[in-house]
Amino acid sequence: MSTIRFHALKEAMNRSPRNVEAPTEKISDYFGSHVFDKKAMSEYMPKDVFKLVMSSIEKGTSIDRKITDSVALAMKAWAVEKNVTHYTHWFQPLTGTTAEKHDAFFEPSSDNDNKVIEQFGGAQLAQQEPDASSLPSGGIRNTFEARGYTAWDPSSPAFIIGKTLCIPTIYISYTGEALDYKTPLLKALVAVDKAAVDVCRYFDKNVKKVNATLGWEQEYFLVDKSLFAARPDLVMTGRTVFGHSPAKGQELDDHYFGTIPDRAHAFMNELEIECMKLGIPITTRHNEVAPNQYEFAPVYEETNLAVDHNQLLMDIMDKIARKHNLRVLLHEKPYANINGSGKHNNWSLATDTGVNLLSPGKNPKSNLQFLTFLINTIKAVYDHERLLRASIATAGNEHRLGANEAPPAIVSVFIGTELTKMLDQLVKKVKDDKALTADEKTELKLNIGKIPEILLDNTDRNRTSPFAFTGNKFEYRAVGSSSNCSSAMTILNTIMAKQLKQFKKDVDAQIAKGVKKDEAIFRILKKYTLASKDIRFEGNGYGEEWIKEAEKRGLSNLKTSPQALAEMASESTIKLFEEQGVMTKRETIARQEIAYDLYTNLIRIEARVVGDLAKNHILPTALKYQNQVIKNVQGLKEILSPSDFKNAASVQLEMVKEISHHVKIVKETVEEMINERKRINQIDEVKDRANQYCDIIKPMCDKIRYSVDKLELSVDDEIWPLPKYRELLFNH
Repeated sequence: MSTIRFHALKEAMNRSPRNVEAPTEKISDYFGSHVFDKKAMSEYMPKDVFKLVMSSIEKGTSIDRKITDSVALAMKAWAVEKNVTHYTHWFQPLTGTTAEKHDAFFEPSSDNDNKVIEQFGGAQLAQQEPDASSLPSGGIRNTFEARGYTAWDPSSPAFIIGKTLCIPTIYISYTGEALDYKTPLLKALVAVDKAAVDVCRYFDKNVKKVNATLGWEQEYFLVDKSLFAARPDLVMTGRTVFGHSPAKGQELDDHYFGTIPDRAHAFMNELEIECMKLGIPITTRHNEVAPNQYEFAPVYEETNLAVDHNQLLMDIMDKIARKHNLRVLLHEKPYANINGSGKHNNWSLATDTGVNLLSPGKNPKSNLQFLTFLINTIKAVYDHERLLRASIATAGNEHRLGANEAPPAIVSVFIGTELTKMLDQLVKKVKDDKALTADEKTELKLNIGKIPEILLDNTDRNRTSPFAFTGNKFEYRAVGSSSNCSSAMTILNTIMAKQLKQFKKDVDAQIAKGVKKDEAIFRILKKYTLASKDIRFEGNGYGEEWIKEAEKRGLSNLKTSPQALAEMASESTIKLFEEQGVMTKRETIARQEIAYDLYTNLIRIEARVVGDLAKNHILPTALKYQNQVIKNVQGLKEILSPSDFKNAASVQLEMVKEISHHVKIVKETVEEMINERKRINQIDEVKDRANQYCDIIKPMCDKIRYSVDKLELSVDDEIWPLPKYRELLFNH
């Protein structure tokens, strides 16, 4: 047993948990210690500068470039005291990962005396030119045009990683177009803030700002680093392109919420300590349903900060895992026939007066406000369900969506039985053609004021719904585990901004006709409730009957990513983003092109890995074992009579035929796939390339996988080259 596989397995089984110690016993002593937060700013900044920066963070006011020198001086003083030597503008390009270029805190002395001075001023803080010309731009930039700018985002605090000060920034082109995830998100948050404030003032004139909030739930797998290294497919693609299901998978549900294995527990402890230093408020950790699958979840934060924290978490997860001789798998589907990983995005809106707008209140007025934002959210999702589906369309998520483990590709909204009854009552009571009578108005208001107490805590849940109301927020469950939350959050907040603006316009039109405010609100809410009823679904989203029902309702079922991505730059999408000031037509089209290209490249890489493993690992092993069986057959033929030989060698002969059958399929399909890739790669249109990789190359990979997995069951375990599922999933 001298194969790389068994060597890796031996190493994995001999690992011990890494010892982890927190800086102090109390988390409060070191929470945010590596963040230039409000407390640090107040200590290092002049009072007037501090007030201006806080106004920018809390109210969205712009920062005068004149004060950036003072901010930079304070930031550098704080960082240098913590032994920081470099700084970087930390940004989120359209690769889905983060990017950084480090510069030292010094510049040569002007006296020409071979000395240096520590230097970090407002110019370096406010704006940098990192080049980054090879990052995706969708045609907005040419590679030979090096100018790309990063600009400081004051609303997300700077932080320290190692000896580097990381400054969250946006990333834009020389002509000002967004080349990152953060810029459109910030614009969407501004749009929904303004629209929500205008609606809130129907109920409370004191509301001056509304923040979109986000609480993400990060699912992931762990695998021993030696087993990971012995699987080229995991190394290159983040998932296993081959692998037969083990005898035991997740059928017993014994891993779900079970005792956390020691090595995983040690990893979680160290990761949580680092998260606390960076101000990431992780509060929950547990085993997920699949073997070796886990989840982290924080408390809710303002959306921009929450997105930054999730991107930061994914960065440091990998670094910490390596210390523990583990690797983190963030791919949405690392293992076939095993539950994949998502990143549920829990979204709501909160006012600066401390009110969660999606939380039921205790009186008719507050509950009318709650219903206003609930119904407008449902209407927004109904009107833009295709775009929401596009926001989570990736090559990795395509493996997960629609399976009996994750929300279906059909977008629907679940609100629970109690709220369904309430909306039905609202529709029944409010008349469009006349004003409410005094009795009807009183009855409706009283009933709205009696929202069941269960909703103040939590409502019943439907884990098959992609967009579910869960008591005081909506949970967008379809987001993929490796995705940047910005994509879904930009679109959700943009469509909500549009919807709330339309709501105010419609209500104001009623009021202008002499209708009382509450009555006008009721009328429009009824209209929206009726118009969006088809998006609401309370049943099993995994059932075949829902697919048929959704089709009757006119809901889209965009099963593949290329199908969904077509909506990203449709005429209606371009109009939406332009009207809300989130993205220009050019920016929108560029993002669609990048998404198509990324999809194609990921499938292309997977196909290359499939071909490489099949030709260089699987086929030689299968033929080697087949030769052993053939030698056995030849030996039997030499020592047995013809009649005895036929009976004694029948099983072996059948094995030889079966191996030959699958070897033939694998070899021929790999060669066919290579030729098809060459043909498709010559197609100029990115959309057409993506569709053909989806419709032609992916099925070929699946066909090869089927035969390889059959060979895994036939070939001698001792010579099979790749760690098997039972080893990857059950060795911690």
